[in-house]
Amino acid sequence: MIETKGLRKSYRKNTSRKRGENTTVDAVRGIDLSVAAGEIFGFLGPNGAGKTTTMRMLATLIRPDGGQARIAGADLLTDPAEVRRRIGYVAQGGGTTDTVSAREELVLQARMYGAAKAPAQHAAEAALKAFDLEEFGDRPCVTYSGGQRRRVDIALGVIHAPQVLFLDEPTVGLDPVSRGRLWEEIRRLRTEGMTVVVTTHYLDEADALCDRVAIVDHGEVVAEGTPESLKREISGDVVLVGLEPGGAGSEEDGSPAERAARALRAQPYLHRLELQGEDGLRLYLDDGAAAIPQLLRVLDGAGVTPGTVQLQRPSLDDVFLARTGRSLKQA
Repeated sequence: MIETKGLRKSYRKNTSRKRGENTTVDAVRGIDLSVAAGEIFGFLGPNGAGKTTTMRMLATLIRPDGGQARIAGADLLTDPAEVRRRIGYVAQGGGTTDTVSAREELVLQARMYGAAKAPAQHAAEAALKAFDLEEFGDRPCVTYSGGQRRRVDIALGVIHAPQVLFLDEPTVGLDPVSRGRLWEEIRRLRTEGMTVVVTTHYLDEADALCDRVAIVDHGEVVAEGTPESLKREISGDVVLVGLEPGGAGSEEDGSPAERAARALRAQPYLHRLELQGEDGLRLYLDDGAAAIPQLLRVLDGAGVTPGTVQLQRPSLDDVFLARTGRSLKQA
């Protein structure tokens, strides 16, 4: 449904008050993608990674500087009008107006896509029912909750039955209940045959919602696959250790985390170790449950007292960390 090759976009940024002193910022640096029909595909990455720029290029809102793309069979560069007919787009900020109702918004949107008045009214009624908006569909949008308004936004994006729907940060700012409800609506669209592309910086959203994920950083795809396959690349388990301050070492020996790291790095069961401040460790192990008793003995021998020990499976944040050297949460 979506094929891209070498998609690029750069911007000129003024770096001085002096006229003409600009630098080029590469927002998207040659992205290759292949999105299958009927899947939920996610762009996961920190703010500024290039997710929204990529989506806006695919939605014909900004023109790429280079590369190729086909959306639902239409060429992005040579036939953008046909691409627009085949897609829906929901921006992060939404598109509803405070003073009009969801029904009025939906009828207008359908008319803008060429529907006659009566078919537009029927389509609006069907959308209100499909997105459970009938109860308040004739009230002004300003009276809606954040979750209700976001459902109206998505209904506007699919009123013309597109083949591909682009959702830019669809759940940002919503409470957990509203987020869960919106996930259900997105899954329903997928079961009805629509291809959905989502940008998000929420790890749990990408993990729970997306069939496949492209992890984006500095304008490049650093990892791509199903959430489970990406996490399987990080072998073994993750153990988080919180250390008590002080201990048997002196100030010259370093912080508790530094003393613990020196003692643990030689252990054969340890793949990788990362300091988490002065009193925390993140350990990557083959078998965390079997290794915990051994690492506790090593810490005791080093005069370091663990306060907490937590065993967990690798997450998408661990994938991002392995590929970029930093945590997505920190980024």
